[in-house]
Amino acid sequence: EVQLVESGGGLVQAGGSLRLSCAISGFTFDDYAIGWFLQAPGKEREGVSCINTSDGSTYYADSVLGRFTISSDNAKNTVYLQMNSLKPEDTAVYYCAAKHETLGPAGLYLLYEYNYWGQGTQVTVSS
Repeated sequence: EVQLVESGGGLVQAGGSLRLSCAISGFTFDDYAIGWFLQAPGKEREGVSCINTSDGSTYYADSVLGRFTISSDNAKNTVYLQMNSLKPEDTAVYYCAAKHETLGPAGLYLLYEYNYWGQGTQVTVSS
């Protein structure tokens, strides 16, 4: 069974950094799109970043471009989201998700395309 487990969330001051991890098991890691999404209270879930494990291509939401970096370690079956220069508006539950094919930039928006989702990890950024 495919499982995705997020970790690394917590409480940080504005301007600080966190690194989220998404540990994935149950599928061939070299042929998937992995996305990071956030959901703030009362808001719809929205895309943050995604990566294709096949070729390493990456995509970012405009709001995080230059601050967040997505990467994958195929040997560890893990995808990371390095979050720098955090802002209070980044506060949300962050989820990772996987689809068994590559995705382009639409992977940030077509949430229904993802087959598997983790349980989420809370990120809180204080002023």
